[in-house]
Amino acid sequence: MNKILRRVLTILPAVLLQALWLAVLFSWLKPWAGIISFALSILAFLLVLYIITKQDEGTYKIIWLLLVLTFPLAGALLYLLFGNKRTTKPLQKKLAEAKPLPAWPDDTAPLYEALAGGDARAAQTFHTVQDATGFPLHVNRSAVYYPLGDDMFPVMLEELEKAEKFIFVEYFILEDGLMWDSMVDIMAKKAAQGVDVRVLYDDLGSIGTYSWKNAGTLAKKGIRVAPFNPLLFIKGTLNCRDHRKMLIIDGKVAFSGGVNLADEYINHIERFGHWKDIGFKLTGEAVGNYTRMFAAFWNAFAHDDPVPDDFLAPPPVPAPAPGAAHDGLVLSYYDSPLKNYAVSNELFIDLLSQAKNYAWFYTPYLMPGDALLGALVRAARRGVDVRIIMPGIPDKKLVYRMGRSFYPVLLEAGVKIYEYTPGFVHAKASLVDDELCSVGTVNLDYRSLFLHFENNSLFYKASLLKDLKADYLATLEKCRERTTDNIDKGFLHWLTDGVLRIFAPLC
Repeated sequence: MNKILRRVLTILPAVLLQALWLAVLFSWLKPWAGIISFALSILAFLLVLYIITKQDEGTYKIIWLLLVLTFPLAGALLYLLFGNKRTTKPLQKKLAEAKPLPAWPDDTAPLYEALAGGDARAAQTFHTVQDATGFPLHVNRSAVYYPLGDDMFPVMLEELEKAEKFIFVEYFILEDGLMWDSMVDIMAKKAAQGVDVRVLYDDLGSIGTYSWKNAGTLAKKGIRVAPFNPLLFIKGTLNCRDHRKMLIIDGKVAFSGGVNLADEYINHIERFGHWKDIGFKLTGEAVGNYTRMFAAFWNAFAHDDPVPDDFLAPPPVPAPAPGAAHDGLVLSYYDSPLKNYAVSNELFIDLLSQAKNYAWFYTPYLMPGDALLGALVRAARRGVDVRIIMPGIPDKKLVYRMGRSFYPVLLEAGVKIYEYTPGFVHAKASLVDDELCSVGTVNLDYRSLFLHFENNSLFYKASLLKDLKADYLATLEKCRERTTDNIDKGFLHWLTDGVLRIFAPLC
């Protein structure tokens, strides 16, 4: 709380200056109020047409149309500040002007040829993701699944001790405690030995847990550190947060999943009951995708030396075709709100469309857009076993209530919803027909699917699928199933659900 208060006091002068500027502007324009009101009505009408014809989620359009039509001036200003992707141009500019990454040879043709021969539908899915993101498909040398952050944490420390060239850390939340302090101790030691250690964290995501003073302490230990999109004043890019989570060591090992670097994620402290989260360790040439994800952001958003090209060198030999010794396939990528194509949202819709037997999901938040909601409903209605595991104890009560507003339509279609009774589920994963699964940072809510930067790994016929499935079934035993018989009903709940559904895209 003290960190948040200090940050508020820091940015308060900038916010007051913005408010003062607006007050002076409105006072100066007051004599022309009638003309301005007419002009604003015309502009509001044009803005409404623009929103209607724009390619976007229907629910997201509805909330902005309601605001603009009800409060033309205030609604238009809010939309131009926060609802329009044109406000993300500063972030786009930084990415465009950053030092480009060295070219990566496209040697994926043999992989796609072999995959298409055995599973043409899966090949289409991977091709779509690769074309949309620019990140290539790889053979999966090794991927180890961790059903809890508690299990992954000691392995992260072991791998940090082995670092020889570089350590890259990028997380939404950092917080001093056993987990982060243990990692910092090793990273400081490695930095003193000449290892290049860099930390990138989301400023708003860590606003209550990690301050610029904390970051300064890292710098004194030889660790390069930078906040992503720092909160200095009210601006249109505030909605675009770096929700990605990755630890990359020497380009040989990468960790990712839902786990942030704070003690509740390893159940060292208890918040909202038992914290159920998942992650994985990736090795082999597929780690290169994560190294490049980090480098692209560091080069764009950190005011420090860009990542050296030799850290981004391609693997020394081309990836072997399927049939050689490997453990399935993997494609790791990141989502960007700067693009019109929402990769993970479309991926989940695609996976649901091709599911024959089952499609299971972990998510802490459930606020899908119309298209994804429709895909979940259609899959269940045609007989696919669609399941969603949600928290039993929420971390954000209003957001949790919004998620529950989607229960009736999903349950009536045959989707099975379970709530984890021991505590909070922060895991993010999908699993389809023992063939495809994804593990990453993407929640089934509008913010994750459309507004945040996220990272995700899509696996095909890897042994990790079996481990994820076994964990999912074990977790189900600790859940209560929600049905149409044990959810709240009645006019008042229907009315509340309707209002919450309208505003869900803004949360």
